[in-house]
Formats: sequence, structure tokens, C-alpha cells
Amino acid sequence: MFDNLSEKLDKALHVLKGHGQITEINVAETTKEVRRALLDADVNFKIAKEFTNRVKEKALGQNVLTTLQPGQLMVKIVKDELTELMGGETEGINLSGNPSVILMSGLQGSGKTTFSGKLANYLKTKKSKKPLLVACDVYRPAAIDQLHVVGEQINVEVYSDRENSNPVSIAKAGIAKAKEEGFNVVIVDTAGRLAVDEMMMNEISDIHKAIEPQETLFVVDSMTGQDAVNTAKSFNDILNFDGVILTKLDGDTRGGAAISIKSVVDKPIKFIGTGEKMEAIDVFHPDRMADRILGMGDVISLVERAQDQFDEEEARKIQKKIAKNKFGFDDFLSQIQQIKKMGNLKDLMGMIPGAGKALKGLDIDDDAFKHIEAIIHSMTPDERANPAKLNVSRKKRIAKGSGRQMQDVNQLLKQFDQMSKMMKMMQGGGGKKMMQMMGGMNGMR
Repeated sequence: MFDNLSEKLDKALHVLKGHGQITEINVAETTKEVRRALLDADVNFKIAKEFTNRVKEKALGQNVLTTLQPGQLMVKIVKDELTELMGGETEGINLSGNPSVILMSGLQGSGKTTFSGKLANYLKTKKSKKPLLVACDVYRPAAIDQLHVVGEQINVEVYSDRENSNPVSIAKAGIAKAKEEGFNVVIVDTAGRLAVDEMMMNEISDIHKAIEPQETLFVVDSMTGQDAVNTAKSFNDILNFDGVILTKLDGDTRGGAAISIKSVVDKPIKFIGTGEKMEAIDVFHPDRMADRILGMGDVISLVERAQDQFDEEEARKIQKKIAKNKFGFDDFLSQIQQIKKMGNLKDLMGMIPGAGKALKGLDIDDDAFKHIEAIIHSMTPDERANPAKLNVSRKKRIAKGSGRQMQDVNQLLKQFDQMSKMMKMMQGGGGKKMMQMMGGMNGMR
């Protein structure tokens, strides 16, 4: 996410880092490079120019030339301006209706139907809501089937009417069903098109007028860059939506849409999609995203994701096993599953300060654990519970069964042993200190 932009901004700000002599010329050169980095990220030229003009004005206005650490002050100014450019404050979703009606809009291929499911899952698991998905895409082949598949994955009911070709009528019927059966949120998935056209805009406008949603959200593919911003403006001129959803931020996105869309349409980014899984949805925090763009990581979001997957009862059981030296591969496998649920591995690494830069160029595969899982699944239940029993003949059998080499099995056993010893040490003062630190981070939420 934003790797290229982060690297170029880091280079642009590098000249002002440290305690070297700073001049007005240096500041001008730095802001010029910052503007170039933004343009390369597909940020609108006018927005990039206005941004760097504000940065330069603030830098000179705060006497950056005479401060002891001008580089750090410059980074803070850029971070504050980036935060403001992307919306400033975190915007929540309006759930005031009974039921609350959310209308999803966007172009075909933007990930609208999938994100409708992600949003339903988020509201169900995080907000304790009872959502109903309504299929109003009557044009795209298998669109209704796709929404039903998504609904089954997250155990959320889907309303559809395959005999009805009128999306306005379907939307109204879905809301009526929600009122009758106690659903308190209705998410209406509408048809997308390959381009903005009059028929499409009239139809979404008719649906909007008929159902009067509490929230109208525009879903945009962040990988389309400035085109996404232009499309958002076309939609907003007619629909006057309430917020933006940015999908596919886990892909090779340059970041232009995320940075400049708020300035163009004056509507906040409310959620972002960070992967293919139904759990891969995050509330958009402009300040945290600015930190990530500048390579500062996002520890708070990382802790929040960990807490979402943290099972206190399971943790207590693990703790007891560690204390009794009974931590086995089944427990290890359980920990891997929890990490995988936290999201895309590359995205998670980007939340650790400095990790993005350190891991630059490395391909962090989302299936990085699959070989480990294959080796563990090739063990018998007794071997998983008692790794010490793994002699040479057993290792050979496990290697053959998992399709791996003997050295891979040995490496996993070595890593497992090291991890077990470390976890044993964490039972003492070090573990308590870490828990206190995590508690402190939790207080920052």
C-alpha cells in the first residue's frame, strides 16, 4: 500500500533530516520533490501544488530554518497536511434509521458487491446489527448469485426477486421485508456499469429518491487512480452521496485516489478494503493513513486487529500449556490461524514502523504459512502434541507427506523450539511488561 509514494516522500524529506544546516532553498527543493512524488502517485496537479504551497508556507512560518531538528518538524508539517487533505477526522457511518438503509453505488468492477458483504459482516460482528442484503443488480449475469454466495459466507440473509426487473421495486420490497422480520440494517447493492452513462445515473437516482437511505456510499477501485476521483465527482454531482469506500488498497495502488478524492468531492472516505476476505475492511483514519504513507507505521490499527482476533479463554489455555511445557503444534497452528484472520500479511507488516522500508522488494506471499501448515497436518496427533518424539524416520515421513524437503521440517522444528523458549521467557517479567505496553496502546484508541 503506497510503497512507491512512501519511498519518494522519504527521499524528498531526507535532505532536511538530522541537524544539518537548513536554508530556504533547501525547503523549496524539498517541497518541489514532495510535489513530484504526489504527481507520480497520480494526485491531481492543482491539489499537489496547493498542498506543497501550504507545507512551504507553514514550514517557513514556523521558523523551520532555526529549529534544532528542522527535518522532524518538516515531517510533522507534511503529516498534518496529508491528514487534513484526506479528511482530517475519522467519519462514522449513519445508522439512525429503523431499519437503517445503506445504498451502495459505483462502477462495475469496483468491488461493490463484495464490499456490500464486507460491510454487512462488519456491522454484524462489530456493531451487533442484524443486516439484510438486497440484490438490485438486475443486469449483470450472475450478480444476484454472487450476492447470495457472499451472504452465505458471512451468514447474512439476502433478499432478491429474480422475476422482477425493476430495481426500485426490489429495493422497496427488501426494506418492507426488513421491517416485517426485524432486520435493523438494509444494504442495497445496485447495478454498476463499465462507464458513467445517463441510464445508470437516472436509475440510481430513482432508487435513491424512492428509499431515502440514511447512507449513500460510493465504492471506488483505488487502483484506477485519478480516474476514480473523476468518476466520484460525476456520481456526486447527481447523487450527492455521503461517503466514499476505497477498495483494493492491498493491491499495487499509487495512492492518488485516497489522497485527493476528499478535496475533489468534499465527501469523507469512510471505509477501505484491504484484501479479499470478508474481514478485510477497515474504518478509514486519515491520521493513521498519513503515518503509513510517511513510513511511520500504524501500531494502533495493528493492535486493534489483534484484539479483534484475541480469544481470552484460548489465551489462558495457551498460557497454562506454556507454563507446563505442553505447548504443541496444534496450539501453534491455532496461532497461525489467528494471524491469518488479521488480514493481508504485507498490509500487516506495513503497520509496523520501519518495516515497510526494511522489507522493500520482498514479495510477502499471503500463503506464506501454507508450507508450515502442510508439514504440521502431516504429523500424527501424538506428534503434534509431543514434538520431542520426532525422530529421523518420522521427519522423513512428514516431509514426504507434506511435499517438502527434510531440511524444511528441521527448520520448522528449530523455529518452533526457539519460539517455545521465547514464550516461556515471556511468562516472566518481560511478558508482564509487554502486556502493560499493549494496554497502554489500547488506551490510545
